[in-house]
Amino acid sequence: MASRIPGPPAFDAPPPPPETPPVRLRKELLDLPAHVPGAVGATAAVFKLSANELPFPPLPAVIAAIHDAAEDVNRYPQVYGARLLRALATHHGVVEDQVLIGNGAVALAELLIRSMCSPGDEVVHPWRCFEAYPAVARANGAVSVPVPLRADGSHDLAAMAVAVTERTRVIVVAAPADPTGASITHTDLLAFLEVVPVDVMVILDESYVQFDRTADRIDSRALMPIHKNVVVLRTFSNAYGLAGLRIGYALARRRLVRVLRRVSTPFGVSELGQVAAMAALNQTALVESRVAEIVAERDRVVAALRDQGWDVGEPQGNFYWLPLGERSSLFARDTVQSGVTVRPFPGEGVRISIGEPEANDIALGVAARWVRRVMSPGEPGGFA
Repeated sequence: MASRIPGPPAFDAPPPPPETPPVRLRKELLDLPAHVPGAVGATAAVFKLSANELPFPPLPAVIAAIHDAAEDVNRYPQVYGARLLRALATHHGVVEDQVLIGNGAVALAELLIRSMCSPGDEVVHPWRCFEAYPAVARANGAVSVPVPLRADGSHDLAAMAVAVTERTRVIVVAAPADPTGASITHTDLLAFLEVVPVDVMVILDESYVQFDRTADRIDSRALMPIHKNVVVLRTFSNAYGLAGLRIGYALARRRLVRVLRRVSTPFGVSELGQVAAMAALNQTALVESRVAEIVAERDRVVAALRDQGWDVGEPQGNFYWLPLGERSSLFARDTVQSGVTVRPFPGEGVRISIGEPEANDIALGVAARWVRRVMSPGEPGGFA
């Protein structure tokens, strides 16, 4: 039987479609490092000391407020959080037009940098610092200008002042600083602000201010009327124990806040977050009691570390810093095996939150084993 010879197709096949070019992200985004979250324990037996969270459960009044508000989650929250603005204004002794709320302090930092910077403008910040700051700057087309920390882990304000150029639009200052925990005195910050150009915004990140026991602690309320380029960032995540609800706020001059409110995300803070924050503000005595407990535990842990031979500086947040350099990841692996998670910064150091006393004691035990590996006999510890 002869093989069948295929004939021409019944219709002309359409030509293949031209190749569609891929969606083009801005090139600044392609090499941004991803945020590294605090490690989560693999089992219930592992304590989490990697995210600077409070070890206490939410305040009873906060839980009750969330429970009541849950019945209305089918409704949009207040656009700008008018009730919370009033509560925060009363709490800080300012007018409502000086307060802006947002989805955590980092979202407000992004709004500030985006509003201030055009492509090529510069954001001066300490390094190491909270890694979101350089990432947010670069994501918005600005140039990240890192200024190395001093040997004790604190801001080098003199070097930061020198780093300011005609392209600088924002400077980030954190007190206390994440991850080293070092703070800044009011006197030193005032001297720094005197040399900063008035058209450069200074973001003063006070996310951990409630834990700060610096003798000459920054009085941001006194700063703002004098230096109108200062914007203060606060958060409910740490001292108030509302990390899971993502709510922060900024304090600034009225004209600036009015403009920022126009370009902020509408309904940017959930109703649950707003009512929880208002409930927490009404529990000042209990919040301060919990903070005092964390500070006392921090002081106990720091004293024990110094007895072991570590130089941990003067940590003023609810965490401390071990300058382990290239050994940081190995130390973090050891702590997990021992029963706690910590936050390593490979090649630099390890940040460890203050948690339950049992968890803190486990971390101290690991530190005691490690201190002989990072310091020669008789050599004082120090930032690598």
